[in-house]
Amino acid sequence: MLIWMPTRNLLANGVNDSPGQLRSVGISFAYPYSGPPFEQLGAAHLAALFVIGLLIFLFCVYRQQLADQPGIRYGFAIFLFLNELSWHAWYAYYGLWNIRSLLPLNLCNLMVIASVYSLISNNQNIFEFVYLLGIPSAIQVLITPALGSYGFPHVLFFQIFISHGGIILAALYLVIVKRMRPEGWRSVRKVVVTTTAYVILIFSLNFLLGSNYLFLAHKPPASTLIDYLGPWPWYILSMEIIGVVCVTSLYLPFYVKDLQRKGSLKLKKE
Repeated sequence: MLIWMPTRNLLANGVNDSPGQLRSVGISFAYPYSGPPFEQLGAAHLAALFVIGLLIFLFCVYRQQLADQPGIRYGFAIFLFLNELSWHAWYAYYGLWNIRSLLPLNLCNLMVIASVYSLISNNQNIFEFVYLLGIPSAIQVLITPALGSYGFPHVLFFQIFISHGGIILAALYLVIVKRMRPEGWRSVRKVVVTTTAYVILIFSLNFLLGSNYLFLAHKPPASTLIDYLGPWPWYILSMEIIGVVCVTSLYLPFYVKDLQRKGSLKLKKE
């Protein structure tokens, strides 16, 4: 299973700075973008991470009030869905949308859709994927977003942080407010096995389309954490191992809590 990867890469998706393709509807929507480039851990990046962290904190503080306000949950789901559509709309407006790089097949594309569905339906199976798979996938992108020259205040800057921050917020909302949780080690096995099967499917699809979904065909052109995981195809195995570790780590707090509860019950019986 592959989660340690940038799931949206502007360079991989055909976005460059060729002035010959300039069409602008305002600097925040422009292609190419002439504003300030994205700066890793710069002020805008840190501010975006701070806002996401603040929202998580507010979830914890106001969890009781949020539990009684289903409209907030539905509104959040609609907002995430519209934000996802905006990504495709921007590419389509500039004639950049193509089947080889912009089908919603990367993990975070799928996790956004899964987050929307789980927020609306409280579906246990989908929630487990959003929590166990979506959180580590989104965290990696939030730390190293491959935005290139598209910094604040470009719409792609906002879209990246809203979509990936939204995955984490949706998962934690369901845990903190709705009290949902993975159902034992079988949840971990389900996510690992299903994701691994999906990787095999996408590997075959890449061969047919000449695409590079999940970066299974080659590394992305931008500098990413994949650069430290070895050459192709060995970095795929490295990502698989890291993915299993991340999914397991996210379940461990629940496992430890269950052990503590069983220990307490045993002491009471004695």
